[in-house]
Amino acid sequence: MKKIRRALLFVHYFVGIGALFGGGGAILDPSGETLGIAANETLKYAPFDDFLIPGLFLFGVLGLGNMIGALICHFKKDYWVYVSGGLGGILSMWIIIQCYMLRAIYMLHIIFFVIGIIQGVLALAILYRQQRFPFNRLYKYIE
Repeated sequence: MKKIRRALLFVHYFVGIGALFGGGGAILDPSGETLGIAANETLKYAPFDDFLIPGLFLFGVLGLGNMIGALICHFKKDYWVYVSGGLGGILSMWIIIQCYMLRAIYMLHIIFFVIGIIQGVLALAILYRQQRFPFNRLYKYIE
């Protein structure tokens, strides 16, 4: 279980640092020109005219969220597994919504979608081993 927690810590830092830089770049230059992305062309199917709102979400929820999640995971608070699983779910949903809005799928989308799924599955594995909710309820019905 220690290896799984370390893997989740690594994922939190990896996603968090990447999201802080990506979201920060989008906040500082919502037009996307600095990043080499034309907002008007890239976001033509999205409800946004520029990258400010996606940048705020990326920076705040996925960046700061994963950095805080790493601290919670590191100090083994009672709810750390739920935080890890929840952030994995949010990352996966973010990627799905992003691909829908962009009407495109790139290799980074696939990589981060898989990372989000792995984050969620690792959290479920720990909950299963510790027989914590929801698995503690399932054991009652199985036995």
